[in-house]
Amino acid sequence: MENIQLTGTARTEAQGTSGTRKAGRLQATLLVAGSCMPVLGAVLLAPILPTLSRVFADTPGVAILVPLTLTLPALFVALFSPLAGYVADRVGRKQLLVFAMIAYAVFGTAPLWLDTLESIAISRVGVGIAEAAIMTCCTTLITDYYAGEQRNKYLGLQTMVSALAATAFFALGGALGSISWRTPFWLYAVSAVIVIPMIVKLWEPAKTLAPTAAKTPLPWRQIGAPAAVTLFGGIVFYALIVHLPYVITGLGVADAALIGLAAAIASLATAAGAISFRFLAKLGTRNLLALAFGLAAVGLSLVSVAGNVPLAIAGAVIASAGTGVLLPTLLTWAVNGLEFQQRGRGTGIWTGTLFIGQFLTPIVLGAAAAAAGSLSLALGGLGIACAVALLAVLVRGPRMVPVGG
Repeated sequence: MENIQLTGTARTEAQGTSGTRKAGRLQATLLVAGSCMPVLGAVLLAPILPTLSRVFADTPGVAILVPLTLTLPALFVALFSPLAGYVADRVGRKQLLVFAMIAYAVFGTAPLWLDTLESIAISRVGVGIAEAAIMTCCTTLITDYYAGEQRNKYLGLQTMVSALAATAFFALGGALGSISWRTPFWLYAVSAVIVIPMIVKLWEPAKTLAPTAAKTPLPWRQIGAPAAVTLFGGIVFYALIVHLPYVITGLGVADAALIGLAAAIASLATAAGAISFRFLAKLGTRNLLALAFGLAAVGLSLVSVAGNVPLAIAGAVIASAGTGVLLPTLLTWAVNGLEFQQRGRGTGIWTGTLFIGQFLTPIVLGAAAAAAGSLSLALGGLGIACAVALLAVLVRGPRMVPVGG
């Protein structure tokens, strides 16, 4: 079955390159840069949330609306990614990507002129819908343009750059927020700059197949398992991104610079894990998932029992290296074997489940911490869940090798 799937993938790759056009580093750079837009939306505003609470203190429901300005985009990425995938298969990837990049700039910068917290929250819904299309189209085009080792390389690079961008955007948001609470919103205009070379240098692969896409059903049995694992994997991936600062603070550290350094070190470990994916891909999906969940189990357990900052950071590094391998492994498992006409929807479903995991992370761990009595115990419980996932993968895991055709 695996050979049949890879042959189909290879065939659609040949169609997707459309004539003599061959994607290179420039196209990969543009698509990876586009993939950073959802990261920008997720972390940029975190440093200014306390400022927003003060500025809009007289607004009813401010305690709910301010956090929602940060989390609403992730929710709408989760909800709209499958629809974005359907549209990408139906009308084309590039056309939707260009429209979404422009919409992202419009909705992202809207708070520069909006004066109410409610209207700002509504603009964030638009950001999330645009992000759903951007992430789905960029990832789908990577799988359309590249195959085999090149595909693995750029999918790993996508995760690596996103992890590094999260750290950079968090610091940049804090620096710009010190000028004015509105200033960070100017950064959303970067998509209007990136879209210009996208219009010139990207192309629509196998465009003649797009109108028949909706008639090609998705192989749900094939994509269902990676989507379900990705929902859990999303929670594991974002657990320390969201909660490591609280762990470090709980160990008696009040220095924001040290807390930021811990987060940056963990991000670098995620990046290292992601970039290693291209070299580890030959191990196969099952072994890679086992490695990723094993590292996450060990790392989260160390963070859970850490009585000092160095041990907590060591645990975070181990867990983050595992999650860096995890994301490109899950994505490759989900899309390998899909025909060209199915990839947009397949990628959209995968992206949606990942962002549902992101949205659920603080809810799940918050509830677990309340039930267990501490955040450390909740993270330890997640580590145990990763160990169970490791055993499940070894017993019933996928056999398909995650190397594109």
